[in-house]
Amino acid sequence: MTASSKLFQPIKLGSAQLKHRIVLAPMTRLRATADHVPTDLIREHYEQRATDGGLLITEATLISPFAGGTPLAPGIYTPEQVEGWKPVTDAVHVKGGVIYSQLWHIGRATSSALMPNNVKPVSASAIAIKGANMATGSDHEVPRALELDEIPQVIEEYAVAAKNAIKAGFDGVEIHGANGYLIDQFINSSSNVRTDKYGGSMENRARFALEVVDAVAATIGSEKTAIRFSPFGGFQDMNDDSPYQTWSYILEQLYSKHPNISYVHMVEPRLNLLGEENAETSDSLDPFRGKWQHGVFISAGGYTYAPKLAEDVADATGNLIAFGRSFTSNPDLVERLRNGWPLNKYDRSTLYGGGAQGYTDFPVYAP
Repeated sequence: MTASSKLFQPIKLGSAQLKHRIVLAPMTRLRATADHVPTDLIREHYEQRATDGGLLITEATLISPFAGGTPLAPGIYTPEQVEGWKPVTDAVHVKGGVIYSQLWHIGRATSSALMPNNVKPVSASAIAIKGANMATGSDHEVPRALELDEIPQVIEEYAVAAKNAIKAGFDGVEIHGANGYLIDQFINSSSNVRTDKYGGSMENRARFALEVVDAVAATIGSEKTAIRFSPFGGFQDMNDDSPYQTWSYILEQLYSKHPNISYVHMVEPRLNLLGEENAETSDSLDPFRGKWQHGVFISAGGYTYAPKLAEDVADATGNLIAFGRSFTSNPDLVERLRNGWPLNKYDRSTLYGGGAQGYTDFPVYAP
Protein backbone atom coordinates (compact mmCIF):
# COMPACT_ATOMS: atom_id res chain seq x y z
CA MET A 1 0.00 0.00 0.00
CA THR A 2 1.34 3.45 -0.89
CA ALA A 3 1.08 6.65 1.14
CA SER A 4 -0.04 8.43 -2.05
CA SER A 5 -3.24 6.33 -2.17
CA LYS A 6 -6.57 8.12 -1.82
CA LEU A 7 -6.88 6.20 1.46
CA PHE A 8 -4.55 8.83 2.92
CA GLN A 9 -6.18 11.89 1.37
CA PRO A 10 -8.48 14.23 3.30
CA ILE A 11 -12.24 14.38 2.84
CA LYS A 12 -15.10 16.36 4.40
CA LEU A 13 -17.57 14.25 6.38
CA GLY A 14 -20.62 16.08 7.67
CA SER A 15 -19.27 18.95 9.74
CA ALA A 16 -15.93 17.20 10.32
CA GLN A 17 -12.74 17.22 8.27
CA LEU A 18 -11.08 13.82 7.96
CA LYS A 19 -7.37 13.49 7.17
CA HIS A 20 -7.56 9.93 5.84
CA ARG A 21 -10.23 7.46 4.68
CA ILE A 22 -9.55 4.42 6.89
CA VAL A 23 -12.53 3.85 9.18
CA LEU A 24 -13.04 1.68 12.25
CA ALA A 25 -16.07 -0.44 11.35
CA PRO A 26 -18.80 -0.96 13.98
CA MET A 27 -18.18 -4.26 15.78
CA THR A 28 -20.06 -5.80 18.68
CA ARG A 29 -17.52 -6.57 21.45
CA LEU A 30 -19.72 -6.97 24.60
CA ARG A 31 -17.59 -5.23 27.25
CA ALA A 32 -20.24 -2.96 28.85
CA THR A 33 -21.76 -3.45 32.31
CA ALA A 34 -24.90 -5.47 33.07
CA ASP A 35 -26.79 -2.16 32.86
CA HIS A 36 -25.36 -1.52 29.38
CA VAL A 37 -23.07 1.29 30.60
CA PRO A 38 -19.73 1.75 28.76
CA THR A 39 -16.67 0.93 30.86
CA ASP A 40 -13.18 2.39 31.12
CA LEU A 41 -11.99 -0.61 29.09
CA ILE A 42 -14.26 0.53 26.25
CA ARG A 43 -12.78 4.02 26.56
CA GLU A 44 -9.28 2.57 26.26
CA HIS A 45 -10.24 0.49 23.22
CA TYR A 46 -11.49 3.47 21.21
CA GLU A 47 -8.73 5.77 22.44
CA GLN A 48 -6.11 3.28 21.18
CA ARG A 49 -7.66 3.26 17.71
CA ALA A 50 -8.25 7.01 17.41
CA THR A 51 -6.10 8.96 14.94
CA ASP A 52 -5.89 12.60 14.00
CA GLY A 53 -8.65 13.13 11.46
CA GLY A 54 -9.79 9.49 11.47
CA LEU A 55 -13.37 8.21 11.78
CA LEU A 56 -14.38 5.62 14.37
CA ILE A 57 -17.86 4.05 14.39
CA THR A 58 -18.84 2.47 17.69
CA GLU A 59 -20.19 -0.99 18.22
CA ALA A 60 -23.96 -1.36 17.85
CA THR A 61 -25.56 0.52 20.75
CA LEU A 62 -29.05 -0.21 22.08
CA ILE A 63 -31.58 2.61 21.67
CA SER A 64 -34.00 1.40 24.37
CA PRO A 65 -34.42 -1.36 26.98
CA PHE A 66 -36.75 -3.11 24.51
CA ALA A 67 -34.36 -2.85 21.55
CA GLY A 68 -32.88 -6.28 22.11
CA GLY A 69 -31.38 -6.73 25.55
CA THR A 70 -28.08 -8.29 24.41
CA PRO A 71 -26.04 -8.85 27.60
CA LEU A 72 -23.02 -6.53 27.96
CA ALA A 73 -23.83 -4.54 24.82
CA PRO A 74 -23.75 -0.78 25.50
CA GLY A 75 -26.86 1.39 25.41
CA ILE A 76 -27.58 5.07 25.01
CA TYR A 77 -31.04 5.45 26.58
CA THR A 78 -30.27 6.19 30.27
CA PRO A 79 -28.42 9.13 31.86
CA GLU A 80 -25.80 6.69 33.23
CA GLN A 81 -25.12 5.35 29.74
CA VAL A 82 -24.79 8.87 28.31
CA GLU A 83 -22.32 9.74 31.09
CA GLY A 84 -20.46 6.49 30.44
CA TRP A 85 -19.88 7.44 26.80
CA LYS A 86 -18.47 10.91 27.59
CA PRO A 87 -14.95 9.68 28.57
CA VAL A 88 -14.90 7.68 25.31
CA THR A 89 -15.74 10.62 23.06
CA ASP A 90 -13.43 12.94 25.05
CA ALA A 91 -10.49 10.54 24.66
CA VAL A 92 -11.05 10.23 20.90
CA HIS A 93 -11.33 14.00 20.48
CA VAL A 94 -8.11 14.64 22.43
CA LYS A 95 -6.33 12.62 19.72
CA GLY A 96 -8.06 14.59 16.96
CA GLY A 97 -10.42 11.76 16.04
CA VAL A 98 -14.06 11.77 14.93
CA ILE A 99 -16.51 9.29 16.47
CA TYR A 100 -20.05 8.26 15.52
CA SER A 101 -22.44 6.16 17.60
CA GLN A 102 -24.15 3.25 15.81
CA LEU A 103 -27.82 3.14 16.86
CA TRP A 104 -29.24 -0.38 17.14
CA HIS A 105 -32.61 -2.09 17.46
CA ILE A 106 -32.16 -5.87 17.17
CA GLY A 107 -35.75 -6.72 16.30
CA ARG A 108 -36.39 -10.45 15.91
CA ALA A 109 -32.70 -11.44 16.30
CA THR A 110 -33.00 -11.68 20.08
CA SER A 111 -34.91 -13.83 22.57
CA SER A 112 -37.64 -13.13 25.12
CA ALA A 113 -35.21 -14.63 27.66
CA LEU A 114 -33.00 -11.54 27.15
CA MET A 115 -35.80 -8.95 27.14
CA PRO A 116 -37.25 -6.94 30.05
CA ASN A 117 -40.18 -8.85 31.59
CA ASN A 118 -39.50 -11.59 29.00
CA VAL A 119 -41.50 -9.72 26.36
CA LYS A 120 -41.59 -11.25 22.88
CA PRO A 121 -39.15 -9.83 20.29
CA VAL A 122 -40.70 -7.60 17.63
CA SER A 123 -40.16 -7.43 13.88
CA ALA A 124 -41.80 -6.31 10.67
CA SER A 125 -43.69 -9.62 10.49
CA ALA A 126 -44.20 -12.73 12.61
CA ILE A 127 -41.47 -14.71 10.83
CA ALA A 128 -38.68 -16.38 12.80
CA ILE A 129 -35.04 -16.59 11.76
CA LYS A 130 -34.27 -20.18 10.78
CA GLY A 131 -31.86 -22.03 13.05
CA ALA A 132 -30.39 -21.43 16.48
CA ASN A 133 -30.06 -18.12 18.29
CA MET A 134 -26.35 -17.51 18.89
CA ALA A 135 -27.02 -15.95 22.29
CA THR A 136 -29.23 -18.70 23.71
CA GLY A 137 -28.41 -21.80 21.65
CA SER A 138 -32.11 -22.59 21.17
CA ASP A 139 -34.15 -22.05 18.01
CA HIS A 140 -35.14 -18.48 17.22
CA GLU A 141 -38.66 -17.75 18.40
CA VAL A 142 -41.39 -16.31 16.24
CA PRO A 143 -41.42 -12.53 16.83
CA ARG A 144 -44.46 -10.33 17.18
CA ALA A 145 -45.19 -8.02 14.24
CA LEU A 146 -45.11 -4.40 15.35
CA GLU A 147 -48.59 -2.88 15.37
CA LEU A 148 -49.11 0.12 13.12
CA ASP A 149 -49.60 2.44 16.10
CA GLU A 150 -46.37 1.19 17.75
CA ILE A 151 -44.07 2.11 14.87
CA PRO A 152 -43.97 5.89 15.57
CA GLN A 153 -42.82 5.14 19.13
CA VAL A 154 -39.91 3.03 17.88
CA ILE A 155 -38.95 5.77 15.41
CA GLU A 156 -39.01 8.26 18.29
CA GLU A 157 -36.64 5.99 20.26
CA TYR A 158 -34.08 6.33 17.45
CA ALA A 159 -34.46 10.12 17.57
CA VAL A 160 -34.06 10.27 21.36
CA ALA A 161 -31.01 8.00 21.18
CA ALA A 162 -29.49 10.30 18.55
CA LYS A 163 -30.07 13.31 20.80
CA ASN A 164 -28.44 11.40 23.68
CA ALA A 165 -25.46 10.57 21.46
CA ILE A 166 -24.82 14.24 20.73
CA LYS A 167 -25.19 14.95 24.47
CA ALA A 168 -22.53 12.28 25.10
CA GLY A 169 -20.12 14.07 22.77
CA PHE A 170 -20.47 12.04 19.58
CA ASP A 171 -19.89 13.85 16.29
CA GLY A 172 -22.83 12.07 14.68
CA VAL A 173 -24.76 8.80 14.54
CA GLU A 174 -24.90 5.86 12.17
CA ILE A 175 -28.33 4.22 12.05
CA HIS A 176 -27.89 0.43 11.90
CA GLY A 177 -29.97 -0.61 8.90
CA ALA A 178 -27.94 -3.72 8.07
CA ASN A 179 -27.14 -7.32 9.07
CA GLY A 180 -30.65 -8.58 9.69
CA TYR A 181 -31.66 -6.21 12.50
CA LEU A 182 -34.96 -4.35 12.78
CA ILE A 183 -34.62 -1.83 9.94
CA ASP A 184 -33.22 -4.53 7.66
CA GLN A 185 -36.14 -6.78 8.65
CA PHE A 186 -38.55 -4.16 7.33
CA ILE A 187 -36.62 -3.69 4.07
CA ASN A 188 -36.17 -7.32 3.01
CA SER A 189 -39.00 -9.15 1.27
CA SER A 190 -38.10 -12.39 3.09
CA SER A 191 -38.87 -10.93 6.53
CA ASN A 192 -41.62 -8.44 5.70
CA VAL A 193 -45.00 -9.73 4.51
CA ARG A 194 -47.06 -6.88 5.97
CA THR A 195 -50.14 -5.71 4.11
CA ASP A 196 -50.24 -2.15 5.50
CA LYS A 197 -48.22 0.90 4.42
CA TYR A 198 -44.99 -0.65 5.77
CA GLY A 199 -45.17 -3.83 3.66
CA GLY A 200 -45.72 -5.27 0.23
CA SER A 201 -44.14 -2.95 -2.33
CA MET A 202 -40.47 -1.96 -2.31
CA GLU A 203 -41.53 1.59 -1.49
CA ASN A 204 -43.56 0.46 1.53
CA ARG A 205 -40.81 -1.84 2.85
CA ALA A 206 -38.36 1.08 2.65
CA ARG A 207 -40.71 3.44 4.51
CA PHE A 208 -39.58 2.55 8.05
CA ALA A 209 -35.87 3.10 7.26
CA LEU A 210 -36.58 6.42 5.59
CA GLU A 211 -38.81 7.60 8.44
CA VAL A 212 -36.09 6.76 10.98
CA VAL A 213 -33.63 8.87 9.00
CA ASP A 214 -36.18 11.70 8.81
CA ALA A 215 -36.70 11.64 12.58
CA VAL A 216 -32.99 11.48 13.44
CA ALA A 217 -32.08 14.20 10.93
CA ALA A 218 -34.85 16.45 12.28
CA THR A 219 -33.42 15.97 15.79
CA ILE A 220 -29.65 16.38 15.26
CA GLY A 221 -29.29 17.58 11.66
CA SER A 222 -28.74 15.71 8.40
CA GLU A 223 -25.00 16.43 8.43
CA LYS A 224 -24.67 14.39 11.65
CA THR A 225 -26.90 11.55 10.43
CA ALA A 226 -25.66 8.44 8.57
CA ILE A 227 -26.99 4.96 7.85
CA ARG A 228 -25.55 1.50 7.15
CA PHE A 229 -27.05 -1.10 4.77
CA SER A 230 -26.21 -4.66 3.67
CA PRO A 231 -28.09 -5.26 0.41
CA PHE A 232 -26.64 -8.73 -0.13
CA GLY A 233 -26.34 -9.90 3.46
CA GLY A 234 -27.80 -13.36 4.00
CA PHE A 235 -26.81 -13.16 7.68
CA GLN A 236 -29.76 -13.86 10.01
CA ASP A 237 -31.91 -15.18 7.19
CA MET A 238 -32.05 -12.00 5.13
CA ASN A 239 -33.01 -12.07 1.47
CA ASP A 240 -34.62 -9.57 -0.85
CA ASP A 241 -36.27 -10.35 -4.19
CA SER A 242 -34.70 -7.34 -5.93
CA PRO A 243 -31.75 -5.90 -3.96
CA TYR A 244 -30.48 -3.57 -6.69
CA GLN A 245 -33.89 -1.97 -7.17
CA THR A 246 -34.73 -1.85 -3.46
CA TRP A 247 -31.58 -0.17 -2.19
CA SER A 248 -31.27 2.07 -5.26
CA TYR A 249 -34.75 3.37 -4.44
CA ILE A 250 -33.71 3.96 -0.82
CA LEU A 251 -30.59 5.89 -1.87
CA GLU A 252 -32.62 8.00 -4.32
CA GLN A 253 -35.11 8.86 -1.58
CA LEU A 254 -32.33 9.67 0.89
CA TYR A 255 -30.70 12.06 -1.56
CA SER A 256 -34.02 13.66 -2.41
CA LYS A 257 -34.85 14.37 1.24
CA HIS A 258 -31.39 14.68 2.81
CA PRO A 259 -28.78 15.63 0.20
CA ASN A 260 -26.33 16.65 2.94
CA ILE A 261 -26.58 13.42 4.96
CA SER A 262 -23.21 12.65 6.55
CA TYR A 263 -22.58 9.39 4.69
CA VAL A 264 -24.01 6.11 3.45
CA HIS A 265 -22.20 2.95 4.63
CA MET A 266 -22.72 -0.30 2.71
CA VAL A 267 -21.46 -3.83 3.29
CA GLU A 268 -19.68 -5.55 0.41
CA PRO A 269 -21.39 -8.71 -0.91
CA ARG A 270 -18.19 -10.75 -0.44
CA LEU A 271 -18.24 -10.40 3.37
CA ASN A 272 -18.60 -13.70 5.20
CA LEU A 273 -19.50 -12.62 8.74
CA LEU A 274 -18.91 -16.02 10.30
CA GLY A 275 -16.14 -17.29 8.02
CA GLU A 276 -12.41 -16.81 7.71
CA GLU A 277 -12.21 -15.79 4.07
CA ASN A 278 -14.11 -13.77 1.50
CA ALA A 279 -17.11 -15.26 -0.25
CA GLU A 280 -17.14 -15.58 -4.04
CA THR A 281 -19.93 -13.49 -5.56
CA SER A 282 -20.88 -11.75 -8.78
CA ASP A 283 -22.81 -9.05 -6.90
CA SER A 284 -21.32 -5.59 -6.53
CA LEU A 285 -21.83 -2.33 -4.67
CA ASP A 286 -20.89 -0.38 -7.83
CA PRO A 287 -24.50 0.44 -8.83
CA PHE A 288 -25.05 1.95 -5.37
CA ARG A 289 -21.78 3.89 -5.53
CA GLY A 290 -23.07 5.31 -8.78
CA LYS A 291 -26.26 6.46 -7.05
CA TRP A 292 -24.25 8.17 -4.29
CA GLN A 293 -21.51 9.99 -6.21
CA HIS A 294 -22.54 13.32 -4.70
CA GLY A 295 -21.92 12.24 -1.07
CA VAL A 296 -19.57 10.30 1.17
CA PHE A 297 -19.75 6.53 0.64
CA ILE A 298 -18.16 4.03 3.04
CA SER A 299 -17.71 0.43 1.98
CA ALA A 300 -16.94 -2.37 4.43
CA GLY A 301 -16.50 -6.10 4.32
CA GLY A 302 -13.64 -8.44 3.52
CA TYR A 303 -10.82 -5.90 3.57
CA THR A 304 -9.16 -7.65 6.52
CA TYR A 305 -8.17 -10.40 4.10
CA ALA A 306 -7.19 -8.07 1.26
CA PRO A 307 -5.73 -4.70 2.36
CA LYS A 308 -4.49 -4.09 -1.21
CA LEU A 309 -8.11 -4.33 -2.36
CA ALA A 310 -8.93 -1.47 0.02
CA GLU A 311 -6.34 0.69 -1.74
CA ASP A 312 -7.65 -0.28 -5.18
CA VAL A 313 -11.29 0.46 -4.26
CA ALA A 314 -10.41 3.77 -2.60
CA ASP A 315 -8.29 4.89 -5.55
CA ALA A 316 -10.96 3.90 -8.08
CA THR A 317 -13.97 5.31 -6.22
CA GLY A 318 -12.81 7.78 -3.55
CA ASN A 319 -14.68 5.66 -0.98
CA LEU A 320 -13.83 5.54 2.68
CA ILE A 321 -12.95 1.96 3.63
CA ALA A 322 -14.08 0.45 6.94
CA PHE A 323 -11.91 -2.25 8.51
CA GLY A 324 -13.33 -4.57 11.15
CA ARG A 325 -11.45 -7.63 12.31
CA SER A 326 -7.99 -6.32 11.38
CA PHE A 327 -8.70 -3.14 13.41
CA THR A 328 -9.47 -5.28 16.48
CA SER A 329 -5.89 -6.60 16.56
CA ASN A 330 -4.05 -3.56 15.17
CA PRO A 331 -4.75 -0.41 17.19
CA ASP A 332 -2.24 1.34 14.90
CA LEU A 333 -3.82 -0.03 11.71
CA VAL A 334 -3.69 3.32 9.91
CA GLU A 335 0.09 3.61 10.31
CA ARG A 336 0.62 -0.06 9.48
CA LEU A 337 -1.26 0.40 6.20
CA ARG A 338 0.45 3.71 5.44
CA ASN A 339 3.90 2.17 5.92
CA GLY A 340 3.27 -1.35 4.64
CA TRP A 341 4.00 -2.88 8.04
CA PRO A 342 2.73 -6.42 8.77
CA LEU A 343 -0.56 -6.88 10.63
CA ASN A 344 -1.27 -8.74 13.87
CA LYS A 345 -3.70 -11.64 13.35
CA TYR A 346 -7.02 -11.08 15.07
CA ASP A 347 -8.26 -13.48 17.75
CA ARG A 348 -11.79 -14.72 17.02
CA SER A 349 -12.12 -16.30 20.49
CA THR A 350 -11.99 -12.87 22.18
CA LEU A 351 -14.24 -10.93 19.80
CA TYR A 352 -17.46 -11.29 21.81
CA GLY A 353 -17.04 -10.56 25.50
CA GLY A 354 -14.25 -10.88 28.04
CA GLY A 355 -11.75 -8.45 29.45
CA ALA A 356 -8.62 -6.74 28.17
CA GLN A 357 -7.25 -9.88 26.49
CA GLY A 358 -7.86 -9.67 22.76
CA TYR A 359 -9.36 -6.21 23.21
CA THR A 360 -6.83 -3.67 24.45
CA ASP A 361 -3.64 -5.75 24.72
CA PHE A 362 -2.54 -5.92 21.07
CA PRO A 363 0.86 -4.27 20.51
CA VAL A 364 1.59 -1.38 18.17
CA TYR A 365 4.20 -2.08 15.51
CA ALA A 366 7.82 -2.15 16.63
CA PRO A 367 10.51 -2.80 13.99
